[in-house]
Amino acid sequence: MAWTGKNQELRGYAPDGLIACTSCDCLHRIVDVPAGGKACCRRCGAVIYRYLPHGLDHAAALYLAAFILLLLSNTFPFVALQYGDRIEQSLLISGGFALQQAGMGEIGLLVLLTSVVFPFLTILAMLYLLLPLRLGRRPPHMTKVWQLVRLLSPWSLIGVFMLGLLVSVVKLQDLAMIIPGVAFYAFVGLLVVSSAAAASFDPAVLWPRQGPVPESGIGNIGNASAASLGYAACPTCELLVKLPASGRGKCPRCDSRIDGMRYRNSLSQTAALLASAALLLVPANLYPVMTVTRLGQGEPSTIVAGVIHLIEDGAWPLGLLVLFASFVVPITKIVALAFLLVTVRHGTTSRLRDRTHLYHFTEAIGAWSMVDIFLVGIMVALVRMDGLATVYPGIGASFFGAAVVLTMMAAHAFDPRLIWDHAEPQSPRAQGMPA
Repeated sequence: MAWTGKNQELRGYAPDGLIACTSCDCLHRIVDVPAGGKACCRRCGAVIYRYLPHGLDHAAALYLAAFILLLLSNTFPFVALQYGDRIEQSLLISGGFALQQAGMGEIGLLVLLTSVVFPFLTILAMLYLLLPLRLGRRPPHMTKVWQLVRLLSPWSLIGVFMLGLLVSVVKLQDLAMIIPGVAFYAFVGLLVVSSAAAASFDPAVLWPRQGPVPESGIGNIGNASAASLGYAACPTCELLVKLPASGRGKCPRCDSRIDGMRYRNSLSQTAALLASAALLLVPANLYPVMTVTRLGQGEPSTIVAGVIHLIEDGAWPLGLLVLFASFVVPITKIVALAFLLVTVRHGTTSRLRDRTHLYHFTEAIGAWSMVDIFLVGIMVALVRMDGLATVYPGIGASFFGAAVVLTMMAAHAFDPRLIWDHAEPQSPRAQGMPA
């Protein structure tokens, strides 16, 4: 049965109505797909929806397991560093607090939010949504909680944190012995279980797949976009809504505001964020990100110097991985998004599908640049042995962290549907509407 947030049937909407691709805005009719199958956009190839049988049961169980593992990860010792008879233990949250104590509060807050707070809030919010549904009840304030999940999910960087931990272990193996704690193994389990939970979740358990019934005069929709027929997708539940002449409306299902057919000021916001990130990358690579002192001796280390150190120590696979994540990825992301901005500004209509894939690729890899920030936080928290060995964060980490955050924000601000707009005369961009 189709329903709104008030459990009322939506008139004019049906399970075989229209749905729009979130990547190119191409209209499709909702059709049944086999268990485990997916429906892909015929124009850009993006996955529009999947059918996951028993998705509610699987997702609820996995998110509950992830919540338990996250509690264990933050309760017991995470890793310890043994140097002779001396042992320094740390908790999962120690990196953020250690950076704050070292005078790098902004980076400490970033590490704490992305490795602990945001994953915790995301998992807790998903349980708030799924457990009542599993008991046959609709949770109150479902729209706001789901909006919170969509906002925080891209910033929950558990996998990137684990990579930073592996790099720090390699860097410290010639200094002292690394002893994993109970929380370390719980965190590994959390990484696996949370990934499985996200993969098993189908948004249709919250917002059933339904759409407006096509008008009799529409006929074959072909490759028409939703915007060309006056529809806009709700930013929360993705229901197609017919907008009035003002270009703004409200979703009849979840009551979310719809401020137009495209992200407002998408191009200008993306350009401003990219320019700021490019400027910050210069001092991020010139200034040291950390200083490792041993017996009172040591020298500042930049991102590239850290990569060279890993390769010289024989850990060239990790060295190349860090080089890719910390140097290649940020520059590639800025260049790729700048290229997409230029092509959209000039109304380029060639290789539309390739440019859409390029956007999704840059969006997917951007968060992995955070590995150096997590590396600094872990090493500052672990290596605190007074005159024997100490790690101090450098100002380069602040510049680099800010650059990574801005590139991620730029990718989220860019609307990939703008890539396709000039290929369709009836689209908003082709008619001169602002983006």
